[in-house]
Amino acid sequence: MNDDNRMLALLHALDRLPSPHHLEHPDGFDHAGARLRATGLRDRLTRDLGSPCRLDEGIQDASFSFCVDVPAQAAEAGVPLSVRLSNYGDLAAVTTAAPDGHDDLDDAVRDGALSEADRVRITTALSDLGYRLVPQRLLHRRYDGATWLAHEDHATWWTRFFDHL
Repeated sequence: MNDDNRMLALLHALDRLPSPHHLEHPDGFDHAGARLRATGLRDRLTRDLGSPCRLDEGIQDASFSFCVDVPAQAAEAGVPLSVRLSNYGDLAAVTTAAPDGHDDLDDAVRDGALSEADRVRITTALSDLGYRLVPQRLLHRRYDGATWLAHEDHATWWTRFFDHL
């Protein structure tokens, strides 16, 4: 089983976790603990990138609660970045200014939207803090999971784990 298949299997498993009907988080989600980890990620990226990053924590009605924004001046490529943190399974997604523009971080590096050094800094920080990075190419696939979202025409795995519901 390749990495994409393993990640898709994980997404399907997380999708089947017992959760409230609103799909925002699984039963037992520790919001305070998730906030502490998100703050730790913001602080780590601020240190590693040498410029203040911002933690957006006012997110509601979504399957993610926190987003760390990396301003353009902090990124070597001069492109703002966002790291969304899902409420499920310690999943993380990194996007450039155009979220649909890159299949994965390798693609963003090839396109010049992300430097290789910043890619390493961000992925290392995520790994060190226990997050699992999900490639955009998988998140843009049509959602075929267990919830009512499967009946929505435009629902994707991004919708399920990283978007407003």
